[in-house]
Amino acid sequence: MGYTVSHRKDRGTWVVRCTVNGQRSQRTFRTEGEARQYALKAEAQRQEDEFNGVMGRKPKYTFSEGLQRMVSEYDVRSQKQHILLVARWMDEHAPGVIIGQELLDSARRMQKALKEKGLAQSTINNRTQVVKRVLSLSYREWDWIDLPLDGKLRKPTPKNERHVYLTEQELAELLAAVPERYQVEREVILLAMLTGMRRGELMALESRNVYDGRIVLMPNQTKNGKPRIIPLTEEALPLVKALPFDTTGDRVRGAFEKAREKIGRPDIRFHDLRHCYASLLASKGEALTSIRDLLGHSSLTVTSRYAHADPARWESVVAKLPRISNQSATTH
Repeated sequence: MGYTVSHRKDRGTWVVRCTVNGQRSQRTFRTEGEARQYALKAEAQRQEDEFNGVMGRKPKYTFSEGLQRMVSEYDVRSQKQHILLVARWMDEHAPGVIIGQELLDSARRMQKALKEKGLAQSTINNRTQVVKRVLSLSYREWDWIDLPLDGKLRKPTPKNERHVYLTEQELAELLAAVPERYQVEREVILLAMLTGMRRGELMALESRNVYDGRIVLMPNQTKNGKPRIIPLTEEALPLVKALPFDTTGDRVRGAFEKAREKIGRPDIRFHDLRHCYASLLASKGEALTSIRDLLGHSSLTVTSRYAHADPARWESVVAKLPRISNQSATTH
């Protein structure tokens, strides 16, 4: 029992290994200093836990175990690619990392490494979200950890964030440009326009998700693991009568790409339909809090990007201001 530090010359890295209660674990570091500092800290914690009688009392779970459980219990199709890449990074740089502060530290190292690699902030945020969701589920659903740690992992707002918004007319032109052989895919695209749902969420819809003129998404069907209710318009109701959609994500993507090429807008992405939905709601005067809930955003900070689309709200603010000039002069 105890922690050992060794140098891997073939990779130029330092490895800390430990065996506790018959279970082996290891972590990789770039420098010897980082490795030895971690080993000293971990050994001190181990001895303290042993002294307090903590060891062996509460099981500890690895990030890999958390990922496997999340994938088995929740619909993660929209995150599939990012889950694979995060799992690969952790296997290489933090194998066997335990869910808790140790995972939090590893995730921050991952963020730093991806940033140094030159990846876009939005991409880094998508991979960070994978770790945040495992941490959130570990605390709120699985009772694996005692503290909510997901909030300590920040996702900075991307500086290069895209802002593509289509008008109602442009959306209609895009829909009309979908080739006739893609009838089901056209319905998926239209429902995306009318609900702001992600493609993964649309493809996972089942008849049980429709209730009393609304789409009700369960926690295992949303990106943030929280339930969401989306009202359906008269135009949208016929689209959800035969769920699930008899198509694939690849066919939907193909239909969408052909339509955008036909109208001369190769810059448009399927996810932009979600932004258009929110922007149109804001332009009609809908409150940002309502838009936040409809989109399933975790905070108003994300939703505030659509505030520009509601110029009328500034008029209402101005109307509330008092008239200062042209008042009767006060006689002294």
